[in-house]
Amino acid sequence: MPKETIIAGLDVGSCFIRTVVARIRADKTKPQILGIGQAPSFGLRKGVVVDVEETVKNISESVQEAERNSGISIDRVVVSLSGNHITPRISKGVIAISRADGEVSKEDVDRAMTAASAVSVLPNREIIHVIPRGFLVDEQNSVKDPVGMNGVRLEVDALVIEGSSPFIKNLTKCISEAGLEIDELVLAPLAASRAALSKRQKELGVLVLDLGGGTAGITVFEEGNIIHSCVLPVGSAHITNDIAIGLRSDIDLAEKVKLEYGSALLSEINKKDVIDLAKMGSRETGIIPRVQVVEIVEARLSEILELTNKELKKIDRQGLLPAGVVLLGGGAKVPGLVDLAKAELKLPVQVGFPMELEGIVDEIEDPSFATAIGLVLWNMDSQKKSGSQGISLPEFSVGSTIGKLKHWFRGFLP
Repeated sequence: MPKETIIAGLDVGSCFIRTVVARIRADKTKPQILGIGQAPSFGLRKGVVVDVEETVKNISESVQEAERNSGISIDRVVVSLSGNHITPRISKGVIAISRADGEVSKEDVDRAMTAASAVSVLPNREIIHVIPRGFLVDEQNSVKDPVGMNGVRLEVDALVIEGSSPFIKNLTKCISEAGLEIDELVLAPLAASRAALSKRQKELGVLVLDLGGGTAGITVFEEGNIIHSCVLPVGSAHITNDIAIGLRSDIDLAEKVKLEYGSALLSEINKKDVIDLAKMGSRETGIIPRVQVVEIVEARLSEILELTNKELKKIDRQGLLPAGVVLLGGGAKVPGLVDLAKAELKLPVQVGFPMELEGIVDEIEDPSFATAIGLVLWNMDSQKKSGSQGISLPEFSVGSTIGKLKHWFRGFLP
């Protein structure tokens, strides 16, 4: 890794596109945040591109603002990927240890990861990440790092995350048309987790719920490893839509009402509170009970938490994560959500914030910037492991159908 590099994280969300520019120094463990940019996102729905021209325009606006704030020209970015086309699956890779003395080498680990990534995918699907959940050396299981251990047989239990090729190509096309090159493509909930979790939380067992505008990302850690990750097709923008329908109002007024009067818990508000729509800066008039709005907010958030519980049931971790739940994303700031999540998920709950930062930290000390910051940290990890701008497989790895992705991303090592 060079003595100093600049990394730009581009979080392409359904409601906002956020850019973070950071300086990485070889003698420092924390990135220095130099500038940020943010622009509304009008070309995405539920995490996928539906309007290329609009998305290119919004990306350019966000990047240009980050360039102005940082004084750095941005031509390469680390990009977030989301959408309910993302699906996880478990795969195992088994190889014979190659060295005569039976010692596991880095090459053996790479071969095992390659074997785990050799899964059949449909023609319109791509493998995005291959992440080890644990290794097994002969009869010894739950090995985190097998390099240097002795044995005959090495097995890896890996989480393979795949997505839809057309959706990925649409996103990469937008980035390219905005005049940018992609250093790395990272699943949004994984990036958000990298920014907001401590090592202790990952060891104990924790769930990250990243409440974005169009989607909600889930990542589960245990014993320091990612054991599950997925994207739910609902987010905080759905709350705004529900309020607009419930109040028969326009979407801008519904968003203002949500931000000013929304709450996740009906039991915590005064039942006599009312909302005067005439004071909301809208042409609409009328007095509505606040209870009506909070009922809508609580119902939608309860649905998201119910879907989260179903994901925990799939991996037998319902109510069994000692470090509890960390809420991220713009939706994490809804008043009362922490208490509602505690009641629904039967786990400790807290709102998470980006960590391990220097520079203009005050401007990004917000759960909605976790993904953009996580992209920077993720790429920093990749560079340290590979010693360059390439990507190495073990731990938070990006493996893929390399042949197709190779010509998309410069610097992507096979």
